[in-house]
Amino acid sequence: MLLTTALGLIVVLIALLFLSNSIKVIGPTEVGLVTKRIGKKLPGDNPIALNGEAGYQADLLMPGLKFVLWPIYSVKKFPWAQVPAGEIGLVISQVGKPLPIGAKSAKYKKEFGSFTNVRSFLEQDGEKGVQRPVLSPGSLVPIHPVAFLVITKRKVYGQLISPELLQRGDNADGPISCSAFGLEPKQLDLVRIQPKPTEESQGVVDMVGIVTTYEGDPLPSGLIASRLGDFDDVKEMEGKNMKDAEVAEVLLGNKNDLHNNYQDYQAFLEHGGKIGLQHDPLLYGAYALNPFLVRVEMVPMLIVRQGEVAVIKGYVGLSTEDTSGEGFKFGSLVKPGHRGIWREPLRTGKYPVNPRIYQAEIVPTSILTLNWAEAVSQAHNLDRQLSQIQAKSREGFIFRIDLQVQIHVPDTKAPRVISTVGTMQNLVNEVLQAAVGNHFRDKLQSMEAVKFIEQRQAVQLEAEAHIKQQLEKYEIETKGVYIQDVIFPEELVVVLKEREIANQEIATYKMQQTAETTRIDMEKARGQADMQAELASSEVGVVIQTNNANARKQEAAGEAAYIRETGAAKGAEVESIGLAHAKAYASQVSALGQQGTMFVNIAASLAGGKQPFMPKVLVGGGNGNNGSLDGLFATLIEQFQSGKLALPAFVPTEKEPTEEVKPAPAEEEETVPAGKIMPSPAIKKNAEE
Repeated sequence: MLLTTALGLIVVLIALLFLSNSIKVIGPTEVGLVTKRIGKKLPGDNPIALNGEAGYQADLLMPGLKFVLWPIYSVKKFPWAQVPAGEIGLVISQVGKPLPIGAKSAKYKKEFGSFTNVRSFLEQDGEKGVQRPVLSPGSLVPIHPVAFLVITKRKVYGQLISPELLQRGDNADGPISCSAFGLEPKQLDLVRIQPKPTEESQGVVDMVGIVTTYEGDPLPSGLIASRLGDFDDVKEMEGKNMKDAEVAEVLLGNKNDLHNNYQDYQAFLEHGGKIGLQHDPLLYGAYALNPFLVRVEMVPMLIVRQGEVAVIKGYVGLSTEDTSGEGFKFGSLVKPGHRGIWREPLRTGKYPVNPRIYQAEIVPTSILTLNWAEAVSQAHNLDRQLSQIQAKSREGFIFRIDLQVQIHVPDTKAPRVISTVGTMQNLVNEVLQAAVGNHFRDKLQSMEAVKFIEQRQAVQLEAEAHIKQQLEKYEIETKGVYIQDVIFPEELVVVLKEREIANQEIATYKMQQTAETTRIDMEKARGQADMQAELASSEVGVVIQTNNANARKQEAAGEAAYIRETGAAKGAEVESIGLAHAKAYASQVSALGQQGTMFVNIAASLAGGKQPFMPKVLVGGGNGNNGSLDGLFATLIEQFQSGKLALPAFVPTEKEPTEEVKPAPAEEEETVPAGKIMPSPAIKKNAEE
């Protein structure tokens, strides 16, 4: 009885043991890995049993209360694979067919889903190794811990069974990290393409992602980058005679929608994606990219500002077909989509250009100012290697010249300029540096130092003409050449200072002399102003005297004419009378004879004359000593009688009042102009008579 009871207890205990070990509670975020200890051997090297073979069972125990007969089956719990936000989960399969030779990742089929059904994965010929899709951020999936490993930034989910993978961990059951697979934690973050802040400008720089892939068919010979569909679309657009700008816009676009921006790597390969550098970059966004298959490099976006163009040098595309013409000998200009320098530049805008296959040369099309000086232009950095021009004069004086040159590159000529000189930096350093520096050195060496200083403007104009001629060969316009400053040698500065001081002293003396002269003129003017009334009066008197003299001159001229005419008339009269007398005398002579005629004429003359035969006053007496006085008295008496001589006025006594005798007014003395002969009073009296 006791034995029976004991056996019953043993059976109950064994049943309880079997029951307790067979009942499993699977948590809500757990899966149960079932291992069968008894069964058929697994075929091949597949560790997962699909048909009840011994080993790891394909079907997992999902959350809940489960009964698994112990000890035939054992159950081990594993957490669900969880991918945190902002991160990705990489899936590595430890089961399935081996990868084809050269393949780096397993082919993916839509039936695989999120790799939660290992049975479907194996039945659909899933392959071992890295799986091309990744688990997106926030994923929480019940993945078979033996069939698949899920690698996240902080944890690796699953159990290592592959010998090569076991070597990367401490042990089969111990935890391992992503570094065991050659990954850095940051590679398991989402790839974010976003503006990059800059400390220098206190702003941001627009970025693009340049993609390099690690799996796919190799690139055809001669190509350096893969573009889906190659450049067949460019050929088609050229056949339709589309404009260069339209072709360029298509080339700078992308075909990333065909493979979800490299996130669907299987679609990328199915559309002909090749291994290596990719033509199409990634734009702004966050991407779940498989770091085993895709690498992204951040580069600045091409920004063409106002007043600039970007000349594109294409290293991929169709074969080079030169369109520059026979007259252009400095390289090839091609249509967009061909290898070479595009004949159409990119104008103002932002372009997601892949700088590994398209090199953009920024060409300023506004007025470009270059300084040969210590200062550097703030608008660009092209003159950073330019310095002051050093030149030596004929006498050996060394000058340093600060120079400024302004040039202009037309936007339509920019591709030709870049094809000729390579880069704008080459234009400045190789072309302008030689043309400008050599010209000033040669010019100054042929001149004296003082002449250079005096003829600075002429030297500047000559330099402008020279530089303009040199740049015209490169189809560049010269807008101005300006000598900003000339640093003279110290010994010459001393001489020039002394000379200038002397010149200033001379100028000062001249100014003082001018001031004294001005003061004298002022005093003279002041004196003239003070005597202005008298001067005006004298000037009027001069005018009056001049007018009187002119009047007398006219009067004398009239009198002279009168006398001349009167004399001529009287002469004619005398001549007529004389002729009459002569005729009468001739008749008298013929009648009376000469003696008779003589006595007759004598008697007539005495009778008609005014002289008396006897004197009117006869003074006699006395002796001969008083004869002179007698004659004087006789003459005075004759003058008194004729009224030509008056006796002295009688002076009255004080008792008799007398009238005041006023002297007769003196006749105004007539002023005779110099050189003029005035007629005598007798002539005037005769002329009046």
